[in-house]
Amino acid sequence: MIDEDGSQLGIMPPGQALMLAEEKGLDLVEIAATATPPVCRIMNSGKFFYQQGKREAEARKHQRHIKIKEVKFRPKVDEHDFAFKRRNVERFLLDGNKVKSLVIFRGREIVHSEIGRDILNRLTEELGDTVIVESPPRQEGNTMVQILAPKKEAAPAKPKAKAKKAPAKAAAPTAEKTE
Repeated sequence: MIDEDGSQLGIMPPGQALMLAEEKGLDLVEIAATATPPVCRIMNSGKFFYQQGKREAEARKHQRHIKIKEVKFRPKVDEHDFAFKRRNVERFLLDGNKVKSLVIFRGREIVHSEIGRDILNRLTEELGDTVIVESPPRQEGNTMVQILAPKKEAAPAKPKAKAKKAPAKAAAPTAEKTE
């Protein structure tokens, strides 16, 4: 049993602990139910749970949510298209997101799945050391999938939003009188 100021009152039966809490106008809250004997505390439970909720909300606000971005390739992808999509993958990784790169096969293209594997391997080679291959290229039906993640040191934290500057007011032209 713990008092509202944090001092220990010792072991007591639940009825006595409840009476003590009611005398002080506070609540009896079970802190550690699995301990032997269970630990209870005399406190204002409404205030405690409100503050606990605020702490949890603050912790959630500072969490980083990682999104999975998707980039699709075709087996007959042109050089320029490949470079363009590679730059997009680099941008996604620098933002701290994971990238799901897909090669989609149509019709008889599925026979040459090694072309899709070559495209995905080339993508990881060109990205170099800035990427971690979470799952290597694998065939799922008519698509070949690979998941890439940014390395910790390669993905900088997003900069915080800058305060907007007030627009500079243009000085109104003044007519000078000369005599």
